Amino acid sequence: MAAEQVEKMVPIHQEQEAAALDQNEVLLVVGDLPEPEDTCSRESDDDKKNSLLVPEPESPPNAAGSSLSDEHAPPQADEPEVEHGGAKFADLLPENEKRALMELEQLIQDTLNNREFGVSSAAAGEAKTPPRPKKTVEAEKSSTTPAAEENDGAKTLEAIAETIVACAHTTTTTTTTAEETGKTAPAAEEVSIWGVKLLEDERSDVVLHKFLRARDFKAKDAFAMIKNTVKWRKEFGIDGDLVEDDAGEQLGRAVFMHGHSKEGNPVCYNVYGEFQDKELYRKMFSDEEKRSKFLKWRIQFLEKSARKLDFRAGGVSTIIQVNDLKNSPGPNRWELRQATNQALQLFQDNYPEFVAKQVFINVPWWYLALSKMISPFMTQRTQSKFVVASPSRTTETLFKYIAAEQIPTQYGGLSKDGEFGASDSATEVTVKPSAKHIVEFPVTQGCCVVSWEASVVGWEVRYGAEFVPSAENGYTIIIQKMRKINNNGGNDQVIRSNYRVGEPGKLILTIDNLTSRKKKLLYRFKTKLVSSV
Repeated sequence: MAAEQVEKMVPIHQEQEAAALDQNEVLLVVGDLPEPEDTCSRESDDDKKNSLLVPEPESPPNAAGSSLSDEHAPPQADEPEVEHGGAKFADLLPENEKRALMELEQLIQDTLNNREFGVSSAAAGEAKTPPRPKKTVEAEKSSTTPAAEENDGAKTLEAIAETIVACAHTTTTTTTTAEETGKTAPAAEEVSIWGVKLLEDERSDVVLHKFLRARDFKAKDAFAMIKNTVKWRKEFGIDGDLVEDDAGEQLGRAVFMHGHSKEGNPVCYNVYGEFQDKELYRKMFSDEEKRSKFLKWRIQFLEKSARKLDFRAGGVSTIIQVNDLKNSPGPNRWELRQATNQALQLFQDNYPEFVAKQVFINVPWWYLALSKMISPFMTQRTQSKFVVASPSRTTETLFKYIAAEQIPTQYGGLSKDGEFGASDSATEVTVKPSAKHIVEFPVTQGCCVVSWEASVVGWEVRYGAEFVPSAENGYTIIIQKMRKINNNGGNDQVIRSNYRVGEPGKLILTIDNLTSRKKKLLYRFKTKLVSSV
């Protein structure tokens, strides 16, 4: 009879415990073991290569039909979706890239929730597996002891019922204690790369897509690369304040940002010829400490450029590198080569898909020969990023990617401090061989100053300027007699002049091509009203 009463009481106790668990929203399973911590092996650097003074090419994209592993498949419909604001960007991606992005986001979200970025495995394991309450352990022991010592069925059922009651009491006590102390679960970790917080908005998707592309859209490999990057940024102090130092003042002419490409990419110039200065070379590379200081400055310079980019969908998130090899110290300067290779390796590992074009100008003959030898071993996508130009084709090559008003004068452009700015667009025309080209600029009113700039790639032309009044009885005024301009001064020769006009008319520039080759002429005008006094 007693056994029958106990059997009837067990469901009642179970219903009471289920209700208690629902109210406290805590689920405690007796005998559960903590789940083993997931570990992610760091990516090996097997793809490191020896380089000269040129950046290593990033990994080519995977074929459109690349598949994802079942181990890290994208979350199914019944799983919680990772919240992010990159739907607009993701919608533009092919299906395989979209799946890889979703998979990578899920891996990152799990890691952020477990606060496993930038902490040791031991610390992550301790945080992930909290100590179990003492009463729970005692309850487990009590659940096995009666069954082992008593053979009577009624006592066994009584022991089970007591165990359930003990567990419910433990759960209620633990929950009450947490509520009394006000403790809450730790918030998800916040991690930023290039000034963009991961999984915060649509910019995060653009950043993650760069890592995916660098790893053939394999989510696990991209995730390992991101973890290594986060670790490196913490060790290198990149996410701290980027401060200026003495190296910035001394290297201002060797590495600098100037203007934008025709597509809006910021342009970075690396002028290796500046290191011919023995004093500068000694200050930067004479010992390991100085080379480390140079490397830190170079990384910080790139990081500042990265934080100015627009990582939103459709924005400009890459730069163009222009590498000037004119008067470069050459491969015999091993200190410069070592520092450069270290910087390039860090760029490749931690700034993937960051460069839209690598343009090498004023390239010596031996480098041209070397590039022709190695180009067949590059993928088509990698080859499309590299552009190599000899000294005679340097300016013409830059004009393909950068507008003349954005190119410094030392490279044949018009960009220089003065009357004109980058917003004053220039006109490009081709002067036929052994022919004259006339440029007319109308002046609709008097009492103004007309300013102009003109440049000819390769020069070897005759140039003149004059003003012709609109009045029938007016006299033509010779501003500049025809004179020959050779190419002795290099590509940085730019004609800059102005003339004060007292009446309406037109300004005429004459360019006479003396060679049997076509010439590219660049010019721009502007007027400024002045008082009649």
